[in-house]
Amino acid sequence: MMEISTAELRPTPSAPGTVLPRFETPLVPRQSIAGRALIAVVAIMTFLVSLTTGAVMLVGSSASEWESDVAREVTIQIIPAHGFDVDAAVEKAVSVARKFPGIGAVRPYSKEESSKLLEPWLGSGLSLDALPVPRLIVVKIARGGAPDIPELRHRLSAQVPGAELDDHRGWIDRMRAMAGTVVAVGFAILLLMIAATMLSVTFATRGAMAANKPVIEVLHFVGAKNGFIAGHFQRHFLLLGLQGGALGGGAAIFLFALAGLGSRWFAGSAVAEQTTALFGSFAVGFWGYAAMLAQIGVIAAVTALTSRRTVNRTLESID
Repeated sequence: MMEISTAELRPTPSAPGTVLPRFETPLVPRQSIAGRALIAVVAIMTFLVSLTTGAVMLVGSSASEWESDVAREVTIQIIPAHGFDVDAAVEKAVSVARKFPGIGAVRPYSKEESSKLLEPWLGSGLSLDALPVPRLIVVKIARGGAPDIPELRHRLSAQVPGAELDDHRGWIDRMRAMAGTVVAVGFAILLLMIAATMLSVTFATRGAMAANKPVIEVLHFVGAKNGFIAGHFQRHFLLLGLQGGALGGGAAIFLFALAGLGSRWFAGSAVAEQTTALFGSFAVGFWGYAAMLAQIGVIAAVTALTSRRTVNRTLESID
């Protein structure tokens, strides 16, 4: 246990150039098993928080892109039937859509292209001639246009038998609900991680105070203010929080950067295309990395403030 004299605790006026007394050893040991364990806990918490933040930002950006793409398109389906000229119906539906106000490009899918859309579910090499595979027509809304979708649906049903118009509103609502749910879950996980970090720091602070109880009691009873003692603990745990946060946040940043590079390296493959369609390019962007760096500072601040609060409350109970 370190020895502290009363003179070191009594505030005395210092002349210019006078070196103030200081502790030869820190009040809280910097290298201890408990300290290293807390660094590991903070690193794990920061890593999980950063992963959650990055995942939420990826899902949010992907959902925005999906919604933007889907909202600018409508799909016309021509359902084949016995004795029904599907090709003539497709040409008629394309003509009706192109003449409708607010419509930009209209692209009819051939029978082979429509059948190929089923390959991810049915596999390749199957003969679909006997199946009533719908013919699809993708209609893109002109930039700045706002076509009357119900009127377009009415014209198609009146002029083209077997034509069905899908404006994807149900998918847009589902995507919005999914994105909102993911953001809410991510925010809840963030709060839980911060709460777990605060509990870990509280227990670690109480353990450090228990290990140094005789020294703290001497300091307290000879007149050292609570803020003086709490400041040592705050600085100690701030450094631990910064070390653990830098390790966890740095690992998460490296992981997202590696995933972004991997998505670019394997671009063009079937797996990469499916993954990109679902999750985007795994690029969280500048604001994603900035958020992860900010979380390192937030975790360190939470660690320091929690330690200070714990010390103050413990010292107040001694009074």
